[in-house]
Amino acid sequence: MRLLNILVIAALVLAASFVYKIKFDSTLQAERVAKLRNELRRERDITARLRAEWAQLDTPGRIQGLAERHLKLQPIQSTQFDSLDAPPERPPAMVQPPFEDPIAKIIAPLAPDTTGSVPAPEVAR
Repeated sequence: MRLLNILVIAALVLAASFVYKIKFDSTLQAERVAKLRNELRRERDITARLRAEWAQLDTPGRIQGLAERHLKLQPIQSTQFDSLDAPPERPPAMVQPPFEDPIAKIIAPLAPDTTGSVPAPEVAR
């Protein structure tokens, strides 16, 4: 009977130590979760503050004032615009490349006159 009592007491001590270990681990995890929540809240506050600062720095009125103060720009005149019926002249086309291309010499005899997979139509004479 004494042996049974000793075994029961040992089992109770082991169970109590196991319960204490679980409680201690859960307390540590709860502290860790609380710490992470605080860090997350702080990061969200910082993000909100930075977005507000960005919105303030990005306002068109502020940018206009900075442009007027630091850039030497002149207002747009109506004579600066041209109508679409008078496009600018094309630049002159290059007649010949400034250097000789050895790869083009190899490819030129192999390249067909037409492009695509459809053969060129024959001209009736």
